[in-house]
Amino acid sequence: MTGNVHQIKEQGDVNHVYSDDVEHLTLGEREILLVGTAHVSRGSIDLVRQVIAAEKPDCVCVELDDKRYEALSGRKRWESLDLKEIIRNKQLSTLLVNLILSSYQKKLGMQLGVMPGAELLEAVREADKHSIPVALCDRDVRVTLRRAWHETSFFKKGYLLVTLLLSLFDKTEITEEKLEELKKKDVLSELMSELGAAMPELKKVLIDERDIYLAEKIKMSSGRKLVAVVGAGHVEGIKKRIGEDHSSVMHSISTFPPVSSSLKALGWAIPLLIIGSLIAIGLQKGGTAAGANLLYWVLANGIPSAIGAMLAWAHPLTIASAFAAAPVTSLTPVIGAGYVTAFVQVLVRPPVVREFETVTEDMGTFAGWWKNKLLRVFLAFLLPGFGSMIGTWIGGVEIISNLIQP
Repeated sequence: MTGNVHQIKEQGDVNHVYSDDVEHLTLGEREILLVGTAHVSRGSIDLVRQVIAAEKPDCVCVELDDKRYEALSGRKRWESLDLKEIIRNKQLSTLLVNLILSSYQKKLGMQLGVMPGAELLEAVREADKHSIPVALCDRDVRVTLRRAWHETSFFKKGYLLVTLLLSLFDKTEITEEKLEELKKKDVLSELMSELGAAMPELKKVLIDERDIYLAEKIKMSSGRKLVAVVGAGHVEGIKKRIGEDHSSVMHSISTFPPVSSSLKALGWAIPLLIIGSLIAIGLQKGGTAAGANLLYWVLANGIPSAIGAMLAWAHPLTIASAFAAAPVTSLTPVIGAGYVTAFVQVLVRPPVVREFETVTEDMGTFAGWWKNKLLRVFLAFLLPGFGSMIGTWIGGVEIISNLIQP
């Protein structure tokens, strides 16, 4: 679908007069009312309700994906979350980032008096009230996070993680001036814009790709008259993209990014180097020397990983599994020690429903990470994995040094 997009009427000529937050667009014979909202504004909730009730569109499009809608609406109960399956699918880090963002938004919502995303949920409710079909038009948040992580360099990955974690413990109170400013903006898009300025590689994934995705999904929605409710930060991008044909890139921006061949090669190169060095030591210096180096490898990996599990206040079986798994998982890029220890921790000390419900509050305190069993699973994932990484470098340097030495 091609063609230029333009405002169909001047504000004074339309039957219903709205604020400047509503853009009237045409695309061929179709009419699109693009409602730009601030995710923490009660005024946006009222505006969304007003536009849908007055226009009675053929379809209401919202900036939500299935997962975020389930989270906002409460339709997905914590009881249905299978942590073991999440660990098997290596999605624990994605769940952690989602919880960190949810904790940040919930803390912000408590200060503003409006939970972020409330206007999107109100759009769905108002549409249901008038029996209007709803289209969830945002990209799967897991794809967005995975693609953002893939586009971030190794050093900036650390910076991003530290920034996210530190935001949990930020106790700065929002001033009245900042409060009013936030109410007039799409806070999440504003945050994404700031990240995009500091890390241009993230802007492509978090903003540009989603503008394209939202525009294409809106066009795919049925009906001649549509109301699309999106964050104010996406309005200009959607206006620019909606008259262009980007259907050919929808598949590529909707899928998890592949692991680069160079990264795969590096992932296998380190284990092969260690194993090859142990074999070479055995051939050059005998089985005793090879055995001593193998023992060093086991201890260099197992001890730091076990210490990490101890620091996580993990179950004794989890600590034992950290010591046993780290020397083996360090020799394969298929699975890390952290996934093994997290899985064992879930088996021996599974979180209860109440801890899922309070996790976003508990994340905001240092003690909460050890009190909440779900957060302790994350600690049992991160700290043993970090210990194993340290052990890999220590053990690897020692083994290669012994191979080189005459």
